[in-house]
Amino acid sequence: MQGFGGTVSNAFFQVSIVVKWIIDFTNGGVIMAASIKQQEQAHLDNVIGKIKVAQTKSQERIDQAEQDEGAIRDNFQNDLRLKTDSYEGMMETALSVRQQQQLLSERQNSWQHATDQLATLQKLEKSPYFARIDFHETGEPKTETIYIGLASFSDRPDHFLVYDWRAPISSIYYDGGLGEVTYLTPDGDQTVNVKLKRQFQIEDGQIKTVFDTDEAVGDQMLLDALSEQSDTKMRSIVTTIQKEQNQIIRDTKSDLLFVQGAAGSGKTAAVLQRVAYLLYRYRGRLNAGQVILFSPNQLFNDYIDQVLPELGEQNMVQMTYYQYAGRRLPKIQIETLSQRFSEDYSQAQQAIDRLKSSLTFFNAVTAYTNHLEKEDMIFRNINFRGKPFFSKEKIHDIYYSFNDNYNLKNRIDGTKEQLIKQLNRRVSSETRTKWVEEAVQSLSKEEMDRLFGDEPREFDSEEKEFQFLARKIVIRAFQPIRQAVVRNRFLSINSQFIHMLKAMPLIVDLQQAGISPADWQASVDQAVADMKAGTMTLSNVTPYLYLYDQIAGKHGERDMRYVFIDEIQDYTPFQLAFLKFSFPRARFTLLGDLNQAIFTKENSKTLLSELSTMFDPEKTRVVQLTQSYRSTQQITDFTRHILINGEAVTAFARNGDLPQISVPKTVSAAVDRLIDQVEVNNAAKETTAIIGKTLSQCRDLYEILQKRGVAVTLIQSENQRLAAGVIIVPSYLAKGLEFDAVVVWDASAANYHDEGERQLLYTICSRAMHQLTVIATDELSPLFDTVPTDEYERVD
Repeated sequence: MQGFGGTVSNAFFQVSIVVKWIIDFTNGGVIMAASIKQQEQAHLDNVIGKIKVAQTKSQERIDQAEQDEGAIRDNFQNDLRLKTDSYEGMMETALSVRQQQQLLSERQNSWQHATDQLATLQKLEKSPYFARIDFHETGEPKTETIYIGLASFSDRPDHFLVYDWRAPISSIYYDGGLGEVTYLTPDGDQTVNVKLKRQFQIEDGQIKTVFDTDEAVGDQMLLDALSEQSDTKMRSIVTTIQKEQNQIIRDTKSDLLFVQGAAGSGKTAAVLQRVAYLLYRYRGRLNAGQVILFSPNQLFNDYIDQVLPELGEQNMVQMTYYQYAGRRLPKIQIETLSQRFSEDYSQAQQAIDRLKSSLTFFNAVTAYTNHLEKEDMIFRNINFRGKPFFSKEKIHDIYYSFNDNYNLKNRIDGTKEQLIKQLNRRVSSETRTKWVEEAVQSLSKEEMDRLFGDEPREFDSEEKEFQFLARKIVIRAFQPIRQAVVRNRFLSINSQFIHMLKAMPLIVDLQQAGISPADWQASVDQAVADMKAGTMTLSNVTPYLYLYDQIAGKHGERDMRYVFIDEIQDYTPFQLAFLKFSFPRARFTLLGDLNQAIFTKENSKTLLSELSTMFDPEKTRVVQLTQSYRSTQQITDFTRHILINGEAVTAFARNGDLPQISVPKTVSAAVDRLIDQVEVNNAAKETTAIIGKTLSQCRDLYEILQKRGVAVTLIQSENQRLAAGVIIVPSYLAKGLEFDAVVVWDASAANYHDEGERQLLYTICSRAMHQLTVIATDELSPLFDTVPTDEYERVD
């Protein structure tokens, strides 16, 4: 099945280096090549033979564990005798059940371990390894040879036939050429003298190619990977990680690792390998649930969800920032990606959004919350039977009764403690009210049974029985009040947020931000209207959440250890500061391409300087990946010339056809040209993505193609899955994805005319791996004027 982006995306973190072949294919060289290949095939056969033996043993352990589990369950059912006539008997029964549970758990763990091991061995059987290195360690009598593969394999304790690519010693393969190479071990840096680096391409247990190189990865291996067609799932390839990417993968010291990479440079694939490496390195101390990846959209999540399982690891937590915010605000409809992209903001709105996205505004919200320790906190009544049980005035008095040393968290905790105490004291007095008396008198037998439960029903008097039942009724009735206190429902976050927005002119210099008082007030009025309608813009969501966390005394998710953020160029400084606040004990890995900032646009250029104020500079590392592997050299050259003063992009030397530009006079002729190109791509068995600017334009084109009988899938939402064949997708959903062939639809001057759309156009074109076609109607966008005419072919 053909699809989108799989193999090549993982090949992107693969290096372009010159291969020094072991033989020059002269007559003598061919004999030498045949001899080396035979020797290596013999070694491979020996390893596969031992893998098969290990498979048999794993299967035997699986069978034995299943038999043992079945026997334990049978014995449990046959031998268990419930003894409930005495306390000792109940304890004996409980201990017996516990012992049986422990035995079952042990067998299940044994079964799971053997099953996982068998799955790994089955993968290794087809291709046990992809590289060999020979090296000499100072002080050792002889040169050592190791083979590197997807997972470790040993035929006896401490006798490894294959080393996991994540093992410290495997770093030698990725980090340098022949000669002295230093790699990090648990005991510190170790230097060895590398004598040989040999690479293999193995399929179904047979060596297809064997060659030596003086660098990490040879061009031939990389070219073979890049020439493969895309798929609907990204796949994991660890055979061709380049040196810079290996440093990203194995970094364990940085609190902030910032990876700026050109389109197609393998940022995402390298970072997924980094997750796999961290889970391997800290096995037993780190689990997949302590790692979270924020991705650009749900399509992308679906696209990458097989990479870690292929490496034998569980997937980390994956979500978009939109999903993260949406889960915390289930009753509010947050602005969608489509709405955010399509919105035509006025200059005043743009200035307000710039302010709300800045660190200046983050600090302003922090200052406002500090002010709330002294005054202006807004509360709500907690009602009971239609009347205030705890009035907002009473809650206000309690909240501000604590001394000045109390911070927001201490105040909220102290307030809740006082309210619960007062609630408990009210139980006795409430039992004497008329409504409770009537409730006791109207109890049915079933209701009384539920209230008594397992407690004795003998009372000295009817009065004491009444008091028992009345107390039970009151406690049950007070439960919603208790929940309201515990869940902070006496806070009025909506009112507090609006109060904060109204107070901002006293905290922030609006004039310096280019905002008039009238425009700011209009934005506050719009926020009020949105809240009444149950909606909220993305520019308000993060300040709203941060304000709530501050006044509620929340300090983030402290169990999370690693946070990965993809497409960082589309995050605002406020969002990043909020995520750092939300995951206070986590290390951050941020990756993106500042050339592809389709939402933050030019504001992304200041991102690095903003980040420098959030993290310790001594624990910050910036890695620049300029080599692009996704596209042919012709496509890469074309796309990088769309940019002006963009980040550096270098094409990998993989040749292909020149991009084509067509500018028919009518829409009908443009559709004809599109259909012709789709047929050509289909004949070549290439996946095609027709990328339109907006969702509405994609919908219009989809209807036209449907009427023309063209088989095509319209991607309208990030919650859809990528489909095989031809798809139509709006530009903002194509980020992070790749396709064999891309058609840029309606690249006309009328559709793309703003200088701010250069990065968007670059992002669209850089999705193409092998074939790029640009179709415009009447007049081509002037944004293509910066591309030299010899870098594309006009087809009219």
